[in-house]
Amino acid sequence: MDYKEVIAFLYNQLPVFHREGKKAFKPGLGNIQQLCERLGNPQNSFKALHIAGTNGKGSSSHFMASILQEHGFRVGLYTSPHLKSFTERIKINGQNVAEDWVVQFVEKNLQLIQDIKPSFFEWTVLMAFSYFKDQQVDWAVIETGLGGRLDSTNIILPKACMITNISWDHQDILGDTLELIAEEKAGIIKQGVPICISERQSFSEQIFQKKAEELNAPIVFAEDKIQWISYTNLQEQLQLQGKSSQHETFEVSSPYAGEYQVKNIAGILAWCEQIQSEGIIPLQWDKILVGIEKSKINTQLHGRWELIQKNPWIVADTGHNESGISQLLSQVKRLNQGDLWIILGMVADKDIHLVLKLFPKEAHYIFCQAQNPRALTSENLQKMALEHELVGFCENDVNKAIEMAKHSAKENDFILITGSTYLVAEINV
Repeated sequence: MDYKEVIAFLYNQLPVFHREGKKAFKPGLGNIQQLCERLGNPQNSFKALHIAGTNGKGSSSHFMASILQEHGFRVGLYTSPHLKSFTERIKINGQNVAEDWVVQFVEKNLQLIQDIKPSFFEWTVLMAFSYFKDQQVDWAVIETGLGGRLDSTNIILPKACMITNISWDHQDILGDTLELIAEEKAGIIKQGVPICISERQSFSEQIFQKKAEELNAPIVFAEDKIQWISYTNLQEQLQLQGKSSQHETFEVSSPYAGEYQVKNIAGILAWCEQIQSEGIIPLQWDKILVGIEKSKINTQLHGRWELIQKNPWIVADTGHNESGISQLLSQVKRLNQGDLWIILGMVADKDIHLVLKLFPKEAHYIFCQAQNPRALTSENLQKMALEHELVGFCENDVNKAIEMAKHSAKENDFILITGSTYLVAEINV
């Protein structure tokens, strides 16, 4: 098989969450444990950092990988989902796993698929662990896929853990209260392993503290360690000034201009201080700040307040749940722009109305449908949006929608594409 045939085989033969949703989720760690045992437990061959959370875990994972790269380490990075190519999920020092390696791994281990019948996610986790072992990484930053306690990544024995925040997402799997979702995320906390919480939230604080206490895991909350003095949004980057518990006033810039990154960066800085003070990695403050500033160059993360063009401004963002969309729209509202155009697409198993109620009634809307089996049809999205007095028309193809918006928008207008990772992935840039 060649690479395209291998990817088609994996998508067609294995339960895939982005296609089937909850039906593809296999709770429990039994499958991944069997898979890893058959291949000699590759997850035990490298030192790992583990990150969970509803929002911000992807950005935080890339920030941390970049910081470790700036310290001269060979750094594996596993995240999901991907935007353009499957190989984005597995990287070493910003370079995607080679297509040839993917082909060889699948062909060599076809019997494993037949014997254990893993989900697509379980297989990609095994692939990442095996690649990092094969390539002898110094450190691997591992992002959970969904939840924490029963997530396939949770068989690693990390040196430190992070939970970014808790919000509404995947309630049908993780639980129908924020407290239940927090308990699932808290499942990554391990005996004696330091844990950092990026965002203190009243409903989850005690849950995390209790779990950490039970496991004798040192716990810090970012706001106790990092305080922001000011930040300036330069539209293409954020310029932040702050102070920390261990350092005097400092400045750092983020290559991602989404203001939700302010909390993510505070979390990463607090985590780095914790990792340093616990003697896990001898991190240097100047290299930490450079790692944040160069994270986009070092790790190639896209889709976070991604500026596509100016005049009119066109920004794409993968925000897709209540918290993510709320923070995104809050930033858009503060812009000194003309009319707002929103190109929106969502997947059907999200709480659509919970998100739609956040959008401004005065914006112009184009409703899209990503080429994904779980995507809500543009017609149904249009009807649901109308219940919230959001008026617009349908165009399934996001690139045609962008051209339509550009044709109608004035130079000082603002065009936002959001609502689904899969929709943003289809943008041709």
